[in-house]
Amino acid sequence: RNMFHPFQSFSHTDTLLPPEVSQYNGTLYAACKVRPSTSLPEGLPKVYGQVLFKQHSDGRLQVLLRFNGFPAEGPPEPRAVHIHQYGDLSQGCDSTGGHYNPYGVNHPKHPGDFGNFAPQQGKINELIESNATLFGGLSALGRAVVVHEKKDDMGRGGDAGSLLHGNAGRRLACCVIGMSSSNLWDLQHQRSARQLRRN
Repeated sequence: RNMFHPFQSFSHTDTLLPPEVSQYNGTLYAACKVRPSTSLPEGLPKVYGQVLFKQHSDGRLQVLLRFNGFPAEGPPEPRAVHIHQYGDLSQGCDSTGGHYNPYGVNHPKHPGDFGNFAPQQGKINELIESNATLFGGLSALGRAVVVHEKKDDMGRGGDAGSLLHGNAGRRLACCVIGMSSSNLWDLQHQRSARQLRRN
């Protein structure tokens, strides 16, 4: 069962692997507990939830987004979600830096640019694949996930801000990505699958 030695290095990560990789048969899990920004202006929605991550050493990163607290009335406004550079919440979500951009490229080609999500009944429940990684020197572990006030213009806004952050507006809520066991992923993934079957 234990095929992965914690000190084995994979060619694409070229680094020592954490011991959790052997514990979960080559898979890393991470979790991020989303809370409203402490510097949130009055009148903006208070968003709570969690972001869960699962990645096999040779596979793409799966990301489960579960948020609530968006307005339930009126047409759902799509909201942008991104990985930001720093896991620093000392000034709410405003101290998380810019988008995580290890390759120095324009938005929306940053590995943590997850895109836009339209809430249903005030909630977002989505399973996506991402170009970000939990492995190696480019790992997103210790960085932040930020939920934005507005829709991401996906780099087509025609101004400098569009190529930096998609003009997605203020930062409603955020969390710091930390290593986790498989328990949260397994529990929420089963719950999400049930909900998706019902819809």
